[in-house]
Amino acid sequence: MQIVVPRETWARERRVALIPEAVKKLTRAGLLVAVEADLGAKTGYSDQDYLDAGATINANRSELISSGDMVLRVRKPDPEEIPLTRKGAIHISYLDPYNESSLVDALQTAGVTAISMEMIPRTTRAQKMDALSSQANLAGYVMVILAAHKLDRILPMMMTPAGTLSPARVFVIGAGVAGLQAIATAKRLGARVEAFDTRPVVAEQVQSLGAKFVEIDLGETGQTKDGYARELTAEQLELQQQGMKAAIAQADIVITTAQVFGRPAPRIVSADMVAAMKPGGIIVDMAVESGGNVEGSVSDETVVVNGVSIIGVSNLPSEVARDASQMYSANLFNLITEFWDEENKTFNLNLEDDILKGCVITHEGNIVNEAIQNIRNQER
Repeated sequence: MQIVVPRETWARERRVALIPEAVKKLTRAGLLVAVEADLGAKTGYSDQDYLDAGATINANRSELISSGDMVLRVRKPDPEEIPLTRKGAIHISYLDPYNESSLVDALQTAGVTAISMEMIPRTTRAQKMDALSSQANLAGYVMVILAAHKLDRILPMMMTPAGTLSPARVFVIGAGVAGLQAIATAKRLGARVEAFDTRPVVAEQVQSLGAKFVEIDLGETGQTKDGYARELTAEQLELQQQGMKAAIAQADIVITTAQVFGRPAPRIVSADMVAAMKPGGIIVDMAVESGGNVEGSVSDETVVVNGVSIIGVSNLPSEVARDASQMYSANLFNLITEFWDEENKTFNLNLEDDILKGCVITHEGNIVNEAIQNIRNQER
């Protein structure tokens, strides 16, 4: 099987789908790997690194994509490149299939088997392939570092002959993978941390990291079977905003991580809540790319409102591209080798398998993913 890896074309994407270490493991397993010239230039990997790992280098992008039995990317493919993909080939990347109907249609028409990394089930067996979690972990770390760099004071308490500096106060909204990493990072830096999540079940995890869990009575909330927060009603969002406003007013840094899978991010920090923060305060909106949690946040800009800086970085893992590439590459390697039949040199595409049933979107000219099928049926 020929695996090909084209360069990412989105301007703010520095990650790569495969690092040389993963190439070496795949070639040892009997797969062929070809990468586009300068694939790892933004991540610190040279073409020679890939050659030494066993890959071949191709500077002709169209030829490279057309030659692949399996195409690996980080970002979704450009529409004009989908027809280049060989019929029956497997394409694996982030695809955002809930919102990218035309992309799904194009992959279906091209006869491509499309696997969406967002759709990997959150099960114990699939954990090593879960790119959403691996990248969210890094995003949680990056958010705190960005905020600490922008803040005009230090995070830890410091006792000096000139006096004592009190610790900065950090308020994290959302205690999923990214939120928990943000909490842990802020605590390691010495901040006083509070956190809130609509799922009371995560309170123990928050407290185990040394943070205070802010209690706000929203009535019945909970989480989905995959561990995601359920979407709140308008009344619950209002109660949440009222309860959070006091914590935000006391915070030096606010980190928002609230996202609803497959839907626009909920707007949970209003303009009046931003106005309640002290001048010099910092807000980092993790969900800015999917609509934003914070009123006034702008993708890939820092907006200053009444002295409060709202940071909106659309691709947080790319800020630490080398580690993010290592983790994403491992996710892809684990997915491929889970279903690679080394004896027969084939990828075992068993659509009855729980993992593949969840993440395969198109196959043999059909949309085969049940969740996407249901959305299409509702739209008719």
